[in-house]
Amino acid sequence: MLDELTPNPGARHRRLRVGRGPGSGKGRYCGRGVKGQGTRSAGQAKGAYFEGGQMPIARRVPKRGFFNVFRKDVGIVNLRDLAAFGEGATVDVEALVARGLVHKRCDYVKVLGEGDSPSGLTVKVHRVSGGAKTKIEAAGGTVELLV
Repeated sequence: MLDELTPNPGARHRRLRVGRGPGSGKGRYCGRGVKGQGTRSAGQAKGAYFEGGQMPIARRVPKRGFFNVFRKDVGIVNLRDLAAFGEGATVDVEALVARGLVHKRCDYVKVLGEGDSPSGLTVKVHRVSGGAKTKIEAAGGTVELLV
């Protein structure tokens, strides 16, 4: 019955009333201790990087190198990987992602010429190396570059 529903024993806790005298167990300092950062009203809400006021590790360690924010992620596929599509197939970015040959997050896909090309392959990608293009066209296929 809906009127007889009760929470499981121990599932609900009474709110702890602090600062209500020495007999309560949480009187005077209310469980915060004596002095220090943790006793202050704004003393608990520090970031995960905060190290008690000492110099954070992100600022202590020396910085090296350069992070290029304009970098493009290139998905590399060799001709030997395209043999899985068979002869006369159409290979585009979606098909390569579906087969797991490139990641979905790469900015553009480039086909390199290592291996042999299946005959009659239609390749629609962003970049193709010169050797790969000649191999595909020699096998009777076509190459379409995406913008």
